[in-house]
Amino acid sequence: MMDPCEELNEKLIQKKYNVRLKDVVKTFTKRLFYYIFDEHNNELQSLKKTFLDITDNLNIENNEAVWDEFKGEFSAIRAKLDLDAIAVVNFDPATKSLEEVYMACPGFYAISIYRLSHQLYVQKVPILPRMMSEYVHGITGIDIHPGATIGESFFVDHGTGIVIGETSIIKNNVKIFQGVTLGGIQVKKSMESTKRHPTIEDNVTIYANATILGGDIVIGANSTIGANVWITQSVPENSLVTYQTEIKIRPKKNGIR
Repeated sequence: MMDPCEELNEKLIQKKYNVRLKDVVKTFTKRLFYYIFDEHNNELQSLKKTFLDITDNLNIENNEAVWDEFKGEFSAIRAKLDLDAIAVVNFDPATKSLEEVYMACPGFYAISIYRLSHQLYVQKVPILPRMMSEYVHGITGIDIHPGATIGESFFVDHGTGIVIGETSIIKNNVKIFQGVTLGGIQVKKSMESTKRHPTIEDNVTIYANATILGGDIVIGANSTIGANVWITQSVPENSLVTYQTEIKIRPKKNGIR
C-alpha cells in the first residue's frame, strides 16, 4: 500500500499546471507597460480580454470586477511612475532626459512592473503579480516582490542583482544601487505572516552590494549606507554606515606581471 505522503507527491507530480501561461503573462505585462505610457483606446479592450483569459486559467473569481478596479488605478500608477522617472533624471548624471528613462532605463522598467503588480497584490490577486515580477526580473536582473511597499520618487541605479523582499517598506526619495539585498534574517515557512524584511525611511541612499536583513530593522531617514556593508541592526537617522578594509598599493617586484 502506498504511503499517504508518496500518494500526495504522485498526484502533485502528475497534475497539469498550464505553465505555458507564462508566455501569455509576459506579453500581457509588456503591453500593459506600453499602454500606461502610450495610451490607445483600441488597446484597452484587448488588454482586458487577455487579463480575463489569464485570470480564468488561474481560477480567479469575479475577474471582471478585479479588472475594473485595476484599470481604475492606472492614472494613479502613472503619476507615481512619473515621479520615479523625474528622480532618475535628477540624480543620475548619465541620464540626460525623461525620454531616456522611459525608453532605456532597466531600473525604471522594473519599478514600473512592480507598481502594476503591486496593485494586483493589494487586490489579493494570486499568482499573477508574481508572474509579472518574475518576467521583469528575468529581463533586468532586479527582483522586487510585488508585496513590497514602496513610496514616491524611488530611484534604482544600474539595478542588476537587487533583491527586495515581500514585507520590505521603502519610504520616499530612496536611492538604491546594484546588488543591494533587503532580505529576511531567517527563512522559515512559519514566518509567512510576519514582517521579515527591513524598513527604509525617507531620503536614504544604499550603495552597491549592501545587505540589510530582518523585519525589525529600520534604516533611519537621511542616512547613507555604504557599499558592501552587512546590517542586522537598526541605524539611527542621519547616519553614515561604511565598511572599511585595507587596500595596499605597492610597486610590482621584478618578474610579476
